[in-house]
Amino acid sequence: MTTKDPRLEELASGFREALRQSVYFVRRLDADGDLSAAQLSTLKMLLGDGVRVGEIARNLGVRVPSATEQIIKLERAGLARREPDPADSRAVRVILTPEGRAAVESANQRRNAVMADILASLTERDREALAAALPVIDKINAYLQN
Repeated sequence: MTTKDPRLEELASGFREALRQSVYFVRRLDADGDLSAAQLSTLKMLLGDGVRVGEIARNLGVRVPSATEQIIKLERAGLARREPDPADSRAVRVILTPEGRAAVESANQRRNAVMADILASLTERDREALAAALPVIDKINAYLQN
């Protein structure tokens, strides 16, 4: 399904550019931390019941060997571990260790503090507009995940 509505294409272009710049900014937030942006992204994927290596690779946009390298580094740091997948004995899941969970929480607190300082510089109207946009962004993310 492709649309040729120039207004939608212009909106899409502006939205994609804003996202691209946001990704760069968030990566810079991680520069002061102990973990790389890729490591932190991988750890955040594991917050639930763990994830298979193939899914980690898809989410990171890399091949399985690259995701495996990332996982090995996290295991060596004591932040993640692999265990058999209870749904498929041939597969493994990667799960967070307590240290990994603490690292994610610490990074989130650091990121949130920086972002809160930035948001404080906006007008109340701008903050309200941003808050109103978040559910729309969530819908876009949900669409892209399926």
